[in-house]
Amino acid sequence: MSRVLSAVRVWADMVKLAHSVFALPFALSAAFLAARDMEGPGRPYWGQLGLILVCMVAGRSVAMTFNRIVDAEIDARNPRTAGRPLPAGRLSRAAAYAMLGISAITFGIGCLGFHVYYNNTWPVMLSGPVLIYLCGYSFTKRFTRWSHFYLGSAVALSPVAAWIAVHPQSLGWDAVLLLIAVTCWIGGFDIIYACQDVDVDRREGLFSLPARLGPGKALWIARSAHAVVVVFLLLLGVHARLGMVYVGGVAIVAALLFFENALVTGEDLSKAGLAFSINGFVGLVFGAATITDVLIAV
Repeated sequence: MSRVLSAVRVWADMVKLAHSVFALPFALSAAFLAARDMEGPGRPYWGQLGLILVCMVAGRSVAMTFNRIVDAEIDARNPRTAGRPLPAGRLSRAAAYAMLGISAITFGIGCLGFHVYYNNTWPVMLSGPVLIYLCGYSFTKRFTRWSHFYLGSAVALSPVAAWIAVHPQSLGWDAVLLLIAVTCWIGGFDIIYACQDVDVDRREGLFSLPARLGPGKALWIARSAHAVVVVFLLLLGVHARLGMVYVGGVAIVAALLFFENALVTGEDLSKAGLAFSINGFVGLVFGAATITDVLIAV
């Protein structure tokens, strides 16, 4: 039993389970926005929120585990990632595949829960395509420099999926605005993160914007993407008729994104890791502001 628990701990470290905080607030915000159009209390049921949490963590775990398996040899040749459990030999490939299977099954069970308890078949029907799309990211850096925004779009499926899971009938422009904002947010900070591996990506023949264009030009694309994030979050606030609490949250998000991008320049990439970590606060602030605003109006 202790060996199993140890393997689970190593796997959780490998997929950075704690980083689920990045996208989860956006998914929960979408759930609360969708619930405004439901009959009843004007907020999601606790069971729906629990199932969203299960599906979010399981879906992300599938994507991250698959990515670690696919990139294990490249990670082994990268000094920054050589200590990860798979290339370092702390987790076997067989154990990683087992974790991948368990995560996929858990995701499917979570999606099935919406059908069983809420008579919503959409999560089950879309579960397979969603997992395929999530795993597809692992190959994109091998042929396109825009892989950062593929990753962004994969993560941005989470608020759209949460919306569909809670109230598919109300899916519309609000969800689209949120999808674009999250795609640009994730894509932007993934460019910043990729600046740490410019030399490795070039040596391995991988496509990333920092490797192909140079860190300086790539960072300007990241800054532009994050400016788009703020614009689309404001558009969401207007279209979804959100109030001043939401606007205040977006203002803080804008300040955090400005600070994040100011930390890294083409000449100084030493704070790229710190810049990346700021995004956890971006998600938490946005989620808290959006959910609070929705609940105040109920």
